[in-house]
Amino acid sequence: MIITVLSLAGCSTVYYNTMEKLGFEKRDILVDRVEDARDSQDGARETFRSSLERFQSVVDTPDTPLKEKYEEVRDAYGDSEAAAEDVRDRIDSVEDVAGALFDEWEGELDRYESQSLRRSSEQKLVETRRHYDQLMARMHDAEDRMEPVLQAFEDQMLFLKHNLNAQAIAALESELGRIRQDVDSLIREMEDAIAESDAFIQRFRDQQ
Repeated sequence: MIITVLSLAGCSTVYYNTMEKLGFEKRDILVDRVEDARDSQDGARETFRSSLERFQSVVDTPDTPLKEKYEEVRDAYGDSEAAAEDVRDRIDSVEDVAGALFDEWEGELDRYESQSLRRSSEQKLVETRRHYDQLMARMHDAEDRMEPVLQAFEDQMLFLKHNLNAQAIAALESELGRIRQDVDSLIREMEDAIAESDAFIQRFRDQQ
């Protein structure tokens, strides 16, 4: 909890040094932020799924006043946009602490007097970085998948905003199938990223 709260204040060498004095190493912060990113993606997955259901309800209830339809779509888009922004911020925070950790780890290899210990540490560094790269690839794939879904949601919101009439609702229905495919694809990418996060956390803890 302390790590999570303080991390919101920003990332810097001073911050990491302060955290180490409090007993939190960079590896601890990295695991904590990967967990935060995983939870954020899990939350975004549910938000996008819920938003799709809200868009569906707008199409399925033609007797609802059009202003209410627009407000429902607008709110669904706003929730999705906020969830996406949180995911982006969490991914950025993971990359920040990972960069600091790997720089420190690599820089300290030359301090070893024992070559066998140095080789062992270097091997763990290479392996950890490889798993980390896999994790970030999954996270960024999920992040990229959010953009077309958000754009589709925004298109629907703007169309309703400026065309509050029955024909607008009929036009939305024809777009719903494509949006559903985009959301399903996004959810699959996020589930892959969440699974990769869990695997990374477990591997990293097993190394300690």
